[in-house]
Amino acid sequence: MTIKLLVLGKTDSTQLSQLIEEYQNRLKHYIKFELEIIPDIKNTKNLSEKQQKEKEGDAILDKLNATDLLVLLDEKGKQKTSVEFSEYLQKNMNSGLKQLVFVIGGPYGFSDAVYQKSQGKISLSKMTFSHQMVRLFMVEQLYRAFTILRNEPYHHQ
Repeated sequence: MTIKLLVLGKTDSTQLSQLIEEYQNRLKHYIKFELEIIPDIKNTKNLSEKQQKEKEGDAILDKLNATDLLVLLDEKGKQKTSVEFSEYLQKNMNSGLKQLVFVIGGPYGFSDAVYQKSQGKISLSKMTFSHQMVRLFMVEQLYRAFTILRNEPYHHQ
């Protein structure tokens, strides 16, 4: 299985980029992982919130294969413990799924088309984080999940 993290726009912070890269490198030992950056939508000042979500949604949907399992990182999603998240990943790997795609949306969330295509929503917290921080948190949680599945001493309970 491949896990893909789709994100909108580049990370401005070099420190965050370095940390994200560190966890990406750690993940390589467990699973095929891709972080794909969808370029920012141009001229958003001329677009309504709905139009911006629709343009971002089209860009997200263009990156998907028909067989992908699409999971949105959404504040209204289900919260999981790290152990529950690792079990969720294991279940998907056991199912023979080819690609699991997590998406971090834009500042206004997702378009209706993206919500309709998704097969799940996960929330990392009830708090709001910058989209750039969420990238780091998600990649770290993926790494943590695989160390849990392998009984490695990264996660403490």
